[in-house]
Amino acid sequence: MAEGARAGTVGGTVAAGGMSVELPLWKAISYFRVLALCYALLRYVNSYLHFLHPVAGWIFLGALILWTLASTRAFANPQRCTWLVLGFDLTLAVTGIVLSGMTDAPARISHGAPTLPTIWAAGTVLGCAAKGGWRPAAAAGSVIGVANILGHGGPTGDNIHNIVLLLVAGIAIGYVVELARASEATLTRALQVEAATRERERLSRDIHDGVLQVLALVQRRGAELGEGTGGGADFAELGRLAGEQERALRALMTGGPIPAQRAVDLPEAAADEPGDLTVLLRRYADERITLSAPGTPVLLPGPAAGELAAAVGAAVDNVRKHAGERARAWILVEDEPEAVTVSIRDDGPGFAPGRLGEAERAGRLGVSQSIRGRLLDLGGTAELYSAPGEGVEVELRVPRKGSDDRSADD
Repeated sequence: MAEGARAGTVGGTVAAGGMSVELPLWKAISYFRVLALCYALLRYVNSYLHFLHPVAGWIFLGALILWTLASTRAFANPQRCTWLVLGFDLTLAVTGIVLSGMTDAPARISHGAPTLPTIWAAGTVLGCAAKGGWRPAAAAGSVIGVANILGHGGPTGDNIHNIVLLLVAGIAIGYVVELARASEATLTRALQVEAATRERERLSRDIHDGVLQVLALVQRRGAELGEGTGGGADFAELGRLAGEQERALRALMTGGPIPAQRAVDLPEAAADEPGDLTVLLRRYADERITLSAPGTPVLLPGPAAGELAAAVGAAVDNVRKHAGERARAWILVEDEPEAVTVSIRDDGPGFAPGRLGEAERAGRLGVSQSIRGRLLDLGGTAELYSAPGEGVEVELRVPRKGSDDRSADD
């Protein structure tokens, strides 16, 4: 198994939108520890009179009962069962094995008498296997095996047999856990790709029904007007640009390479001269959208002003699509010496925490690309604040120096 997949999943569950396949295993380990504790108690009740120091055995089993009951919830959940918990569990198991060699009669030990914790020690190995895979399980099993050899009977046939069984069980379960995690991660990625594909298909249908048909019409009419009028060059250029954008959109929808496009012959001042952000934002104001801006022009480099206005437009589109027909929105422009900040606030239903992350994982990338992506390219930030029933507030901030530098690079 690839090391990258193992490192990315060891020590926790994979978020796949549902219950992890590991949780039943953790619950089984928790039940096993309780049943193994009952078995250890029954064995000791039937044999404690043969021990040299039975009181020490009762004290250890009392501690074992308290720890097992206290850690039952931890062993039922991978987040609660930390390496510290497993380390203490292993220490208690080794202590019980060594204590068995000190309290039990030598004759009983030589005849294969079990240790005080008996099979309860296997729960530690299983916990390490579920937490970190086969390597920690092998390490924990080796520590318990060494304790059996040094503290309880030496390298006898029974000891070697039990150690081998413990190692095989721990390594096998740890390896199965690693395979399950890798499979779950693969399934999660497949579901995300499927969701993104469905969203792309939906967008493709919408684009095909609207934008592509309009671009095709502009291309055809531009070519016709270019041949039949005196200002034919302008119409022909318009048709050419529409055709290039149509081909690029079709390639984007199908996932193919976007064809190379010739640069648009814009007037030099459009790229170099500052643009008034207020003028660009007025197109979004209507009976539902209120624009509040300074009385003086809010100047930014042309490309930066256009990208910021496009991000505001994406936020306004979200209000119209998701906030409801009666929702209102307010656009506030703040012109500061260091930066320009635009806030878009609505009185819609809002959304729950984590909703944007779920939408992005499902392939709906409107906020992450149309808003945050644009601001990131400008060296700015985009922050969204919302809670159910409290509307949504989007704050877009573009530093003047960052936008100047990036515009110069463009």
